[in-house]
Amino acid sequence: MLNADALSQLRQLKSDIKDNKVVFPGTVKATNGRFGFVALDEGRDVFLPPEEMQKVLPGDRVNVTEQEVEKGKTQGVVDELLETRLNTFVGRYLVKGKGHFVVPETPGINRWIFIPPKERMNAQQDDYIYCQIHKHPIKDGKGQAKVLRVIGKAGEPGIERSFTLATFDLADTWPDAVRAQADSLGEGDIESRETGREDRTDRPYVTIDSPGTQDMDDALLAEPNATGWTLSIAIADPTAVIDTDSPAEQEAFNRATAIYFPGEPLPMLPDSISTRLCSLMPEAKRLSLVCDLQVNNDGSLGDYSFHQAVIQSKGKLSYELVSNLIEGREDDDIKALPEAVANSLDQLHQAATALRKWRNEHALLSGDRPEFRLRLDENKRIRLIEPSIQNEAHRLVEECMVAANRCAADFLSNHTAGLFIQHPGLRDDRADNIRSLIDSHAPHLSGVDAHQAEGFRKLMKETDSLEAEVPVKAILSRQLARAELSFKPAPHQGMGLDAYTTFTSPLRKFSDFYVHRLIKAALWDTPMKALTEDQLEALQAAQIRARQAANSLESWLKSDFAKTLGEEPMAGVICRTVPAGFFVRLDANGLEGFVSCKDLDGKYSFDPVTMRLIHNKNGRIFQLEQPVTVSFSGVDDERRQINFKLVEAQEIASQSSTDGG
Repeated sequence: MLNADALSQLRQLKSDIKDNKVVFPGTVKATNGRFGFVALDEGRDVFLPPEEMQKVLPGDRVNVTEQEVEKGKTQGVVDELLETRLNTFVGRYLVKGKGHFVVPETPGINRWIFIPPKERMNAQQDDYIYCQIHKHPIKDGKGQAKVLRVIGKAGEPGIERSFTLATFDLADTWPDAVRAQADSLGEGDIESRETGREDRTDRPYVTIDSPGTQDMDDALLAEPNATGWTLSIAIADPTAVIDTDSPAEQEAFNRATAIYFPGEPLPMLPDSISTRLCSLMPEAKRLSLVCDLQVNNDGSLGDYSFHQAVIQSKGKLSYELVSNLIEGREDDDIKALPEAVANSLDQLHQAATALRKWRNEHALLSGDRPEFRLRLDENKRIRLIEPSIQNEAHRLVEECMVAANRCAADFLSNHTAGLFIQHPGLRDDRADNIRSLIDSHAPHLSGVDAHQAEGFRKLMKETDSLEAEVPVKAILSRQLARAELSFKPAPHQGMGLDAYTTFTSPLRKFSDFYVHRLIKAALWDTPMKALTEDQLEALQAAQIRARQAANSLESWLKSDFAKTLGEEPMAGVICRTVPAGFFVRLDANGLEGFVSCKDLDGKYSFDPVTMRLIHNKNGRIFQLEQPVTVSFSGVDDERRQINFKLVEAQEIASQSSTDGG
């Protein structure tokens, strides 16, 4: 037995070893396999073998040490858990013998997690459940979970939406304080806030929307003048009835945006506010923030001004009706329009045409990618996917919104507080590949500096109609950075504009709601509580989460619908390429599915410069925008990925060294 002195020396030795041990703080990154990595704060990654990965969860903050496993190769050993960020997650309930587990559907948790008897909440086999980490696996690699809520069973109507909401921690109900605030507001609140606003109730403003739209947040009006047109865009003003820091505003901030899930949207504001009290309904007095602007004959913008007003829309018009009017197709609904409304619509069309011409010449227009609408059945699953046709009326509204938003960006640029949308253009981490692409396939553009606004515009415009061996514009478009919110004005390269923001959707986007507050504070020179950097980061994270949720639900619904496709050949186009294969978008319904290289003859190599898959022997090529014919081969239910088999493809001439070599 060790005496007291020996024990003391042993404790000191352990302490010395610990003090001399080099530890690195970092964040755990999961993979599709059982191994993982720790992204060290100093900027490099350390490999975590499966036995170490078993002790941690994705997003955990840990200290790791490095040990050499063979010459020149090291791996990480988890030394200490600093913080765990994964609190709740979703999964499927699994009973295996006497053990009850959750099979997580959270990316990166590639293990079953045991659920103790007292934490099961009567969940049954294959139930979808919402869980919390009950015991972290840091000590022995054996974590435990507790069931917080049973979401539902597979196959239940609407389970896809319910599960998506739980996955992304999205609320489907309103907090009591928000409901009470919304219930307390009524038409009297409109009347009490009319004082000091311009009365524009006699002007022929109209809304142009889809027939089913209820949250109408913009109304339009145009009149001719000596040098072009006076364009007036009236935007719903929910900030007039929702107090700063009130429960409704805080909840809108938390949600960040309305999410247009198929069949049943998730609103940002309660319906009583977004679809009634603040919606620009026909013949109802509504509070508005109005942008009046001069559109010159050449489509350039002249002077503009912002006003707080009361308007009364003279009609809820559909895109189809306005498009018919523009194209000269008369029907009873068009004949019934008041003369002032019909005249305004004619002027709106002329002004929008000029605006679009100017943007096409001096800025950048987004391509008209085909859009599709999902129609659900009584079980809340897809029964039909139909094309959503963009007509002249859609383009009219788009041009008016972009013009008003440009004015808002310019206005805020001249004041101390602002919120802008900046877009840096091409991703910096793809610079070498992009340079190689341009040098090989558009050498006349090699000297263009795409980091500068003018250079980026030139690059995107001239590659749009470029005849080259590879689809240069399509390749560039898939290497764009993500747009971000910023307190300072900066170029929006994707639109070819020096500065941009949006204020035209305040019923649907909190950033627009906030810009309303900024504009009104500047108009009246009154102080307002500005967002902090942390709040801006949280807002952007919530926006990203909303997009991910919408995409996740659509992928689930589409993958189920794909099982009805049968085996008939279907026409499509290659929309994405990866080393393992390529994705095809079907022409008829927009469904996207994967064709694996494993199902093709021979072996293919991926060229990251041209984004081509090239056969190692015969040089056969698959590339972006290549027409192909495919058939349905199945669904990977775990990934919710549709898989196709290649039937035939339009042949691409074989190239050699110019393809990024």
